[in-house]
Amino acid sequence: MMRSRRGAPDRAHGDENIGDDGRAIVEFIFLGVLLLLPLTYLVLTLARIQAATFSASLAGREAGRAFVTGADDEEARGRAADAGRIAFSDFGFDEGATLVVQCDGTPCLRPDGVVTSTATIEVHLPLVPDVVAGSLPASVSISSTHVAAVDTYVAR
Repeated sequence: MMRSRRGAPDRAHGDENIGDDGRAIVEFIFLGVLLLLPLTYLVLTLARIQAATFSASLAGREAGRAFVTGADDEEARGRAADAGRIAFSDFGFDEGATLVVQCDGTPCLRPDGVVTSTATIEVHLPLVPDVVAGSLPASVSISSTHVAAVDTYVAR
């Protein structure tokens, strides 16, 4: 057997049976798919959780702002609910999203009053079958709280 300078078999002189038979591309595709599927699932899951985080933060903040700019408590609650619903739907969370607005006293819109709005989203993890949902968590709960102060010198 003739060897080249580096010690590898010299194919030009009849050592054609040694080496790769063309299976490298199959191995590359198999390993690529094997690694790509979990990575894709991880990216999809993290993107959905990040969208829920943005949505909850936006819904809580905008609901608090809308509430303290209302004319009376009844209108303020409607404005806060509308603001929260818009923020939830902007990110595709029409279901599983709740908004709770609490005041530190009555009436809510008194000068120097504090309004706390809490937005909660239940994020269902993608591609989790119902069979596995009994033993593993199939959803993640994301919540955000915003505190808004009622203006002291606003005439209502």
